[in-house]
Amino acid sequence: MVELKSAAELDAMREAGRVVARALEEVVRHAAVGVRLEELDEVAATVIAGAGATSAFLHYHPPFAPTPYPAVTCVSVNDVIVHGIPGRYQLRDGDLVSVDCGAYLDGWAGDSAVSFSVGSPRAGDTALIEAAERALRAGIEAAVPGNRMGDIGHAVASVASAGGYGVPVDFGGHGIGRRMHEDPHVPNHGRPGRGLVLRPGLVLAIEPMFIAGGHSRYLTAADGWSLCSVDGSRAAHAEHTVAITDDGPRILTLP
Repeated sequence: MVELKSAAELDAMREAGRVVARALEEVVRHAAVGVRLEELDEVAATVIAGAGATSAFLHYHPPFAPTPYPAVTCVSVNDVIVHGIPGRYQLRDGDLVSVDCGAYLDGWAGDSAVSFSVGSPRAGDTALIEAAERALRAGIEAAVPGNRMGDIGHAVASVASAGGYGVPVDFGGHGIGRRMHEDPHVPNHGRPGRGLVLRPGLVLAIEPMFIAGGHSRYLTAADGWSLCSVDGSRAAHAEHTVAITDDGPRILTLP
């Protein structure tokens, strides 16, 4: 069921979004050659706890996963598209890192993701990251009352197509509110003018995921969580929690 939020509820979600934004800022600030992924997860956990919030990821167990998620962030490196589990891997110069973080504050959720390079970017990585961010902006711009869900998906897919990037077709964004994942599903492809009508009070996590190899296929790693490109090509992920309002899109996870 799709739920619409009141102005006061959007304000409460904005506070949850601030926590997520601060956690991501600190993770990016601490990311450097030699740092272990689990250290970055600890940084985010400290920010979330310090704000009086709780992780939306830790112990989350969707139907597709064999085990509950063991961390407060997803840290996906190089060919991992999303859902990478932060472990003892040490960052190397040129790694492409995507960090996804979610938190609950006072019963409301926020969810956001950012991609960046460590040290000197490899050829093509900067363009890939910028394309994912550009697609996110395009999706947000389409998130206005009277548009349809297909308009958001089409905006994201158009950026991917223009850059020759692939989009994993089975994964996309989602509604968000009292729970991190609510209806509706927000696909990263679609036809303009088709799908659910966007109404004020609807809150969506819009999250383009781009694969440099130009395909939409992926493999699930042995951990049962990490989704990896089939050809080893790199991936980037960008995400914001966005409210549909009469005054235009309101990004709830800005710093």
